[in-house]
Parts: sequence; structure tokens; C-alpha cells
Amino acid sequence: MKSLKRGLTLLLLVALLIPATGYAQENTASGITRVEFAAWINQVFQYINEGEWNFRDQDVNESSLSELRKAVAAGYMQGYGDGTLRPYQTNVSVHDPSVIKDASTYYVFGSHIDAAKSADLQNWTKFTNGYTTPGNVIYGDLSENLADSFKWAGEDDADSKGGYAVWAPDVIWNKYYKNPDGTTGAFMQYYSASSTYIRSAIGFAVSQNIEGPYLYGDTVVFSGFTLHDARDDNSAVNKKWTQTHLPELIEAGLLNGENPEWFKSTGEYNNTIYPNAIDATLFFDKEGKLWMTYGSWSGGIFLLELDPETGLPKYPGQDGVTEDGRLIDRYFGVKIAGGFTKSGEGPYIFYDPSTDYYYLNVTYGWLGADGGYNMRQFRASSPAGPYLDASGQNAVLTDQNTANDLIGIKLMGNFLFKQEIGEAGPEDGYGYVSPGHNSVFYDEAAGKYFLLFHTRFPERGEVHELRVHQMFMNKDGWLVTAPERYSGETAAAVKEASISGDYKFVNHGLSYSGAVTESVSITLEKDKKITGDLEGSWGLEGGYDAEIVVNGEAYHGVFVQGWDPLLQQNTLTFTAVSAKGETIWGIKQPDITDQQAVRAVEQALSLGDTSRVIDHLQLPVKGVRGTKIEWVSSDPSVISDTGVISPPDPWEEPLTAELTAVITKGAFSAAKKFQVRVIPLDLNEGLVAHYAFEDDLSDSTDNYERGKVTGPLIDELNGNGNIAFSKGVTGNAAVFDGESGIRLPDGLISGNEYSVSLWVYPEEHNQFSTTFFGAQSKSSWISLVPDSWDNHTMLWSGEAWYDGSTGSRIRTKDWHHLAFIVNEGSVKVFVNGEQKYTGKGFPDIFKDHSGIFSLGVNWWDRPFEGKMDELRIYNTSLTDALVKRLSQEASFEEEEGKAELAAKFLFEHDLADPSGNFGSGEIIGSQLASP
Repeated sequence: MKSLKRGLTLLLLVALLIPATGYAQENTASGITRVEFAAWINQVFQYINEGEWNFRDQDVNESSLSELRKAVAAGYMQGYGDGTLRPYQTNVSVHDPSVIKDASTYYVFGSHIDAAKSADLQNWTKFTNGYTTPGNVIYGDLSENLADSFKWAGEDDADSKGGYAVWAPDVIWNKYYKNPDGTTGAFMQYYSASSTYIRSAIGFAVSQNIEGPYLYGDTVVFSGFTLHDARDDNSAVNKKWTQTHLPELIEAGLLNGENPEWFKSTGEYNNTIYPNAIDATLFFDKEGKLWMTYGSWSGGIFLLELDPETGLPKYPGQDGVTEDGRLIDRYFGVKIAGGFTKSGEGPYIFYDPSTDYYYLNVTYGWLGADGGYNMRQFRASSPAGPYLDASGQNAVLTDQNTANDLIGIKLMGNFLFKQEIGEAGPEDGYGYVSPGHNSVFYDEAAGKYFLLFHTRFPERGEVHELRVHQMFMNKDGWLVTAPERYSGETAAAVKEASISGDYKFVNHGLSYSGAVTESVSITLEKDKKITGDLEGSWGLEGGYDAEIVVNGEAYHGVFVQGWDPLLQQNTLTFTAVSAKGETIWGIKQPDITDQQAVRAVEQALSLGDTSRVIDHLQLPVKGVRGTKIEWVSSDPSVISDTGVISPPDPWEEPLTAELTAVITKGAFSAAKKFQVRVIPLDLNEGLVAHYAFEDDLSDSTDNYERGKVTGPLIDELNGNGNIAFSKGVTGNAAVFDGESGIRLPDGLISGNEYSVSLWVYPEEHNQFSTTFFGAQSKSSWISLVPDSWDNHTMLWSGEAWYDGSTGSRIRTKDWHHLAFIVNEGSVKVFVNGEQKYTGKGFPDIFKDHSGIFSLGVNWWDRPFEGKMDELRIYNTSLTDALVKRLSQEASFEEEEGKAELAAKFLFEHDLADPSGNFGSGEIIGSQLASP
């Protein structure tokens, strides 16, 4: 019997690691809470109540506390002394997530035919297989099923050459839909097939099973068509409008002919006024009518009514304007937001009966980590608008000169709750980059609103994951978003005495760019004043309603508990929005005294290894809770009070000095000393290979064998390639003819700390052509490319599709120094001695000495054409100063040649420089920013 109990106990312990299912009260489809689980195992094993725990987990009431205490005391549940439970959360990557609930399961459907499901909005599991076909989980034979839509866009065409581009679907249960067999009701999935930024098509497919497969129904909206015959690059599709279904609609009397305004004077599609047919979402209004909103950048966001029995649009047929002057197009419908090629995509509309408003969420910016993606909110009293923000501004832009950054409530943008010196927890802090393309779900059973979106993260490149945050209605009828990821919390009355204390504070503002807004420190005083980095006041109304006044601006929202990943416990937070549309967040910090703060900073303060300093030191001046740190040098001629070093010449001995940090807060202070040894710069320390290309392919360190000439592929060593030599940055350089490469010795890099430095002279740009390439296999590799998918120079990896984009593209017919440094997952990329990218989470590729390396070639892409020189590989992390020195070693004289385009801004559908030499412009409002 004892062994049986032990066996059961092990099974129960395993069950704790995953969301439990099958609760035995005639509800096998739903999950059970940890409270229910605790009660169950206590009934089985009769555990004794030990310890005084005061849990604040979801659904915990007084009768459940003893059950939880027993389970914790027995070691079967993990608890914390402050009375919290760690939430169980698993992550998935689903881009552009659209949410729907079927029975007790939540689903999100996203771009690239990704989808996931969850029982609690915290633990997600993917169930799809992407673009795999045949045998696609969602579409079966993808190519055959969606063939009608793919005739226009999305399969092996232009931007989707060699693959597919199925974007941003929305799934809805439509009980009115008439199936071919005469029954009614179906899950309808509206998807987008896209080939360029304007040539797209929205279609739908239906299924009786929410997880598919879905059978094609029809294609309902086309965009990007032209007046005359025309084709895009890498495309055989004739874009003339007669190649769409428009002639059929006109012949059927559904449209009053073609609209000449669809076309520019050149005959091209007028995307300034009309939409890109992508990002469709559906909703039923309070009268039971079915609507579809859609659009991305281009001419804005549009709305069409649908026939619920067929899923087809009820096209207006005639052109017109709304009462407030907005466009109604005979085919595309009524314009409800954006326009004039300004950013704005991912529309989502939902109705709230308590306020009797329709809410429209859209996302501004570009989806990349540097694109400033951010979510906005508007509302209207009718489905067709007008949709207004908190200050009464219309979501529809009035002209080309109207910037959109000041329009719309900004729900969330780039942010970072940063860790200060002396704080426990992850050094990276907690934050998001480019959060957006959201959907909203109201769970009637729970009485909660949820915001579901994808986001990237500070210093993690293009890695993205699904996130869910709870939303709350403020007293002005606007939804505000919890600062913390959803972990089961429920808004409840807050004791006023529990509010005062120190908070980390973020104001999301209204402007947007690639910059990340970092938290500042404030204190909500007991006398209702706000002090610290900002000044103001605070108030509590109606149980948990919050009024925060900061710098004279009033914000209305809520106080609510949330699980903080830095503190690893539940803590009080606030979220609120102003009449201007700015959202503020606050996360309460544990109480500490000034003396404790000074002591914590003293213990945590570090400058790293100061025994071999070759670069200026970044001396922190602030610690936890505003603790001040001041520095004093014993010898400013070696290192100044601000960390600036004066290194000795290469033939001189190292220099030493002492830095003293004086740490103060209030009446308490402490001092901490650091011995600093400044050494001469040494370009050879850690150098394992140096290929100078002085008329041969030898390694000047003699650590490795000579390189071998290849053909157009990395493993083509049959003697067909050709590498010549000509003038380089120092002496000669290797010349690559666009048909050949160099296979370097295997095992050049092993481990997860290394640096690569080389000079590159591209003769021309070909996307993905590599300079330095290293691989453990065909699916695990790194590649330093002058021109990547975003038209920028990039270090990228196929291990987890990590994009270390530099934000611009190096010019052709010119020498450039490129370098990258990898150190235990951290990565830096430099161009001409300047750091252009930094991030974390870079994959560990070279675990042993079996890695394969090359210059100019890989297994797939067109070989590099141009010259390379002075390749150096290190088994250490180079400092910024050493990279700068390496970038200054050139002894060549720049050749005079044909003038080349430096930059070109077309302002067609974004702020990009199509030449790729510079990054995108940034929207900053009505004034130009000073450099």
C-alpha cells in the first residue's frame, strides 16, 4: 500500500508540471485550478495543515487556504513567504494572433499558418505545421485548396518567390453560414494571400472543426491591381484589374463599373487612398449584422458588411461619403482609419454592451524589432464609425501631411522596466519591443477582457512570442492594459494603505520609433503625493479605480495585482490613460530602508575584470531606489573620475589606479574601491587565425591550414573556382568573381565566445550573398551578409532565425570594416568601428571543432562578388576599443569612381531608404528633431 501511495504521489507531482485536465466533476474538457488540485490530493493523502501561508492565487477563498497550506507543507506545490504562487506559463510564437474560444479552449490563429491553443491563456501549445503541404493541418493540400487566391498572390510569386505568404487570418464561428449539405453553422477562417506591400487578396475557408482542415470558400477582396497590363519583379501575374473578380461583380450588377480613382495617373494602383487587402477580422454588431474590417498601411483601414449566410461582402456598389465626410468606395467599403500610406494595420473591432461602444484597435509602425510597432485604440457608437480617440480625433487621416503619432490612445509600445544596481532578479529587466497586431477577447464566464498580441524583446533580435495581458474598463469608458502578463489575477478592492510605496514607472507616450522607453522611479506617498523622478498626486476611487496625476496631466485607470517576473512575486500595479491618449504603468517594489538600499548597491556594484582594461569604463551613477554613486580616481592621468582611460603605448608597461565609488542615499553612505590596471592595446591577444590574403590563402598565425578555392557552393571543391588577388586595405586582398568562394579549415570556431573581423568591398549587392559563413549543419549556421531580407547588412542565424540587423546597408564599390562578437548568447555587430546592433539570445552553434566555415559561399545563395581582406578570428570577446582600432588599420587610398546614390526616400508606403544605405526615417510629430 505504501509503494502504491508513492507511485500515485509521483504521478501527482508530474501533473503539477502541466495544466491539469479532466476535473472529476462532470467537466472533463476544462482545466482545474491549483486550489482544486490541492483539495484533491489532500483528500487522498490526508495531509496535515502546517505553516501560515496567505495565498493570493486566483479563486482562493478562506475555505481553500488550509488546503493550499497542506499541499505546500507536504512539498507538492511551490509557495512563497509573501503568500504567492508562481504561475505556470509556457510560450509559443504566433505572429499576428487572432483569438477565439471554443467550449473551454482558447485558440489563436496567426500568420504563416501558425496556431496554438490553451485552457488558461497562460500555457500554449502549437498544433499546426506551418506551410507544410500536402498534409497541411489547416488547409490540407495548401497549394490546391487555396489555388484561386494564389492565382493573384501568395504562392511562389514576387515577395513569396520560392514559398508561400499567407498572413494574418481571423477565425469566427458563424452560426448562420449555409453549408453545401444544407446545414448551417461553420468556423470561417478569413486569410490574406500576399505578394507585395499592396498586391494581396483576402479569401475565406470553412470547417466544422476549429482545428481544421478548412475548405476554400471564395476570394472576396483584391488589391494592388492596375489599369493596364503590368507585372512585378519575379512575378508572372498580370496585375490588370480585369484579372480579378471585378468584371464579374460589375456584370452581376454588384458594382457600378470600375472606379477610375483606383488608379494613379500612371495607371498604377492608388494605394494612397485605397487599401492593401490584408489583416481581415470579423465581428457581429449588436443588431446581429456581420462585418469585416481590413487593411494595412496604404490607403488605410476599411469596413465591409458581409452576408452571414454566404460569407461574401455586401459591396456598397456606389461611391459616396459618410455624414462626417469619410470615403465610401463601391468595392472596398467605408474607410474607418488611416490613409495616405501612413502606418496602421491589424485592425480589430469589438462591441462592449456596458458602454454601448464599438472599439477599434490598430497597430502603428513596422513589425520589426526596430520598427516601433505600437497598439492604438479608438471607439465609435456605430460599426461604421466615426472612430475617435480620447481627445476626439478621428482615426481617418485628413491629408498627406497629417502625422498619426498623436492620434489614438497608445495602449502599449516599446518599454523596459530596467533593473537597477542592487536589485535582485534578471539583469535584463522586463520589457517588450514592437508589441502589436492584437486581438481582444471578452470572457463572459470570467468577466474579463484580454489583449492578445505578439511581441519582440529588448536585445533579442527578431525573436517573437505570444503574450496575453488583461484589460480593464476605466471610468471614462476606455480599456486600459495591465502592465504584467496575465497570470490569473482578478481586479478586486484595494486597501488604500497598501498603495503607498516605491514604484517603477513607464509612460508609453504617443510618439514611436525603435527607441525603448525605460522605467523611472517614483514614490506614491501616504499623503497622496507622488515624488521621485516625477511629481504629482494619486487617488483611489470605487474599490480599485485609480487617478494618477503626473506633471499636471490626469490619468484614469485601475490598481490591480500582477505577477512580476523580476520580483518573482505578485505585487500591486497600476495602469491608466490620459485624455491625450498616453498610457502609464506602475509596478510596486518591495519596501526597503535607505540603509538597505546603500548596502544592496555596495554588494552588487561591479566593474567586471579591471585587471586588463583597454577601453573606457562605463561608471554607473545610480543604483536601486535612486541611490547615488559618485566616483573618485586616485590618478586621473590613468583613468578619470568618469572612466576615461589614457592607455600606455604598446611598448610601455601597464598603468594602475584606484577608483572609489561613494554610495549615498539619505543619511547613509558607503565606499567601495576598485583596482584598475590599464594595459596597451594588443590586436593579437586571443587571435587564432589571420588570413591577410597576400597573394595566397595562408593563415599567418600558422594555427590552421590554407583556405581552399571552391565553386559556387561551399562543398564544391572540384577546382572549378577562381580566387584572384588585387590591392586591398593593407597590401593585397582576395577577389571574388561571383562564382567562387573560399573554404576555410574546419573547426576555426568552437564554443560560444568568439569574434570575427574582416574588411569587405562589395562589387554589387545580391540579397543573402554571404561574406563570412559558419555552420554546424544546413539548419544550424551563421552568415554575415551585406544585404539581407530587410535590405540591411546583417549577422543572421538559421538556428533560430536570429536577425542581427545593422539598420543600414554598406555601399557597393567601397571598403567597409565588419566585425561581430559573440559571448555566451550576447552578440554585437559593428560597421566601420561603430556598434550597429546588440542583442541577446544568439544561438550556440559551434559546440565542438566540427564546424564548417567559408568566405563568399554557402549551400544556397549566390556567391559574393567583390573583395575581402584581413580576416581575423578570435577565441575571445573583443572590446569596442579593439574593434575601433581594427577598423582604423586601412592604408589604402580611396579610388575615385562613378558617383553612387547615397539615399533615396520615396515615401510610397513607408519611411524606408530603398537604396538600403540608411535606416528608415522616424515619425516624431510636427517638429523636426535636432541631431
